Amino acid sequence: MPIRAVLWDIDDTIFDYARADRAGMQQHLEAEGLADGYDSVDQALGRWRELTAQHWERFSAGETDWQGQRRDRVRAFTGQVLGDDDADAWFDRYVVHYEAAWTLFPDAVPALDELAGDYRQAVLSNSSLLNQDRKLRVLGVRDRFEAVLCAVELGVSKPAVKAFHAACEALALPPEEVAYVGDQPDIDAGGAVAAGLVGVWLDRGGLGGRPELSRITGLDQLPALLRADTRFGAPSTFG
Repeated sequence: MPIRAVLWDIDDTIFDYARADRAGMQQHLEAEGLADGYDSVDQALGRWRELTAQHWERFSAGETDWQGQRRDRVRAFTGQVLGDDDADAWFDRYVVHYEAAWTLFPDAVPALDELAGDYRQAVLSNSSLLNQDRKLRVLGVRDRFEAVLCAVELGVSKPAVKAFHAACEALALPPEEVAYVGDQPDIDAGGAVAAGLVGVWLDRGGLGGRPELSRITGLDQLPALLRADTRFGAPSTFG
């Protein structure tokens, strides 16, 4: 069956999350003062990312809610006993700097525009609709997507099969007619394949490996890969 829709990840796929997170946290730490226990901004940034991954796993497992994982990240990072209001205020101050650094990857809009005539497009993100819908609007691309689905509202996150199937149901298409594009080989491409979709790993860093996955190193390669169809035959060797 032909591919009729492209389902997108957002962070580190079309949106340069890593750069924005680093720039935002660096500006935040300069404004707040380096938290006790960190010798450098780079060390602090590394710890922040470690805590982000750790507390996302807790949220994904249902051990805390969305706001709770944010508050716990702040408490662990600062090493302070903070009430909810103080933790929220700290995170909100960080968000101001983070949002000031928002930007799309240069290849994102050209790829979205080139695909628009031939494929329906939507988003499936391991985040919240409040965050991602606003992000897409600020970045000027919300109108490219007919649906935006997020883990917080779905109650299930990638790579769970139910997350991918919920997005296919929103498009009223069977999984085999939907391609998923994301930067994580297991959570995104591998999860999509396990759910019956066509998975594409966007390997911007050129890590390579994972020959079982269809792989591209830039979104400029995506239109040709999709239009070739035939389930891409052998795993992609783009890049």
